[in-house]
Amino acid sequence: MVKDQTRGCQTKWDDIRCWRGAPVGQVVRVSCANVSQISTCFLGYVYRNCTRKGWSEPYPSYEEACVFAGDPESGSETTTYFSNFRQVYTAGYATSLVALISAICVFTVCRKFHCTRNYIHINLFSSFILRASAVFIKDGVLFSDENLDHCFMSTISCKSVVAFFQFSILANYFWLLVEGMYLQTLLALTFVSQTKYFWWYILIGWGFPTTIIMAWILTRHFYDDNGCWDDTDVVFIWWIIKGPITASLLVNFLIFMNVIRILVQKLKSPGVGGNDTSNFMRLAKSTLFLIPLLGMHYMVFAFLPENTGAEARIFIELGLGSFQGFVVALLYCFLNGEVSPSFIIKLSM
Repeated sequence: MVKDQTRGCQTKWDDIRCWRGAPVGQVVRVSCANVSQISTCFLGYVYRNCTRKGWSEPYPSYEEACVFAGDPESGSETTTYFSNFRQVYTAGYATSLVALISAICVFTVCRKFHCTRNYIHINLFSSFILRASAVFIKDGVLFSDENLDHCFMSTISCKSVVAFFQFSILANYFWLLVEGMYLQTLLALTFVSQTKYFWWYILIGWGFPTTIIMAWILTRHFYDDNGCWDDTDVVFIWWIIKGPITASLLVNFLIFMNVIRILVQKLKSPGVGGNDTSNFMRLAKSTLFLIPLLGMHYMVFAFLPENTGAEARIFIELGLGSFQGFVVALLYCFLNGEVSPSFIIKLSM
């Protein structure tokens, strides 16, 4: 039976993105966040026109809009890129999982590491483990069958997987925020016991993400219950998740700048020994230690237009992001003697 294209374009899965049905003459826009599948921000947009002959070709191409273009001589640039891209972040998250689980074992088994600071580290490591696990689970459920039509895939299991994925991202960002808040509290309230604040940190790190994801689930269910909830085309729904993430990054950035300000002041004071070169190296070292702990590498593109620097954005967001858990475990567990927050506090005193 021949479909009457004059009535509009039918819903179509193009092996990368689902294009919902549209009337003739309408231009449909989709976000690249749905192409990368594990990004927490938009990288650009792809458009298609609904004509009387059916859907037009996507413009710009996925390679141009969402990632940097592949080899022009290759006949399958998009497929090759996404395959290589998945291998990179799979290796990154796998490496992070091993390091993070080992770090938690070290903190748990060794009694000398039982303190508020390391309890917070354990929760941060757990959030990284959840994030890495969620990526693997999501890939396994949503992309195990290459012939699956995602436009009509709308099961409770796939929606649950996506909801768990979004929760793990929220929890990870909020535990990065807790690390920043803890460091700021140490600097501001040096002689106050931090134990009484620990349950507030738990509430922020796990409670806030739970509340946000419940609001997102209810909004998706009642206002945009399409597919597996892995699209971000309804902006106000996407901002339920993106808004708190952006706010947490902003607060951590302010904390980061304040810590650097305090360190600069202390290093310039007459009581601090060393020459300018040694003081600069101490400051640089402290700054580099704080970047992965507070997620400052995400700030590079946090407030820029979504299509700015697609190649660099995807490298930072996904390439570096997948290895962040490994770096944090390495610095704050296996090299704990020199690079714990107590080292920064000691330097600032």
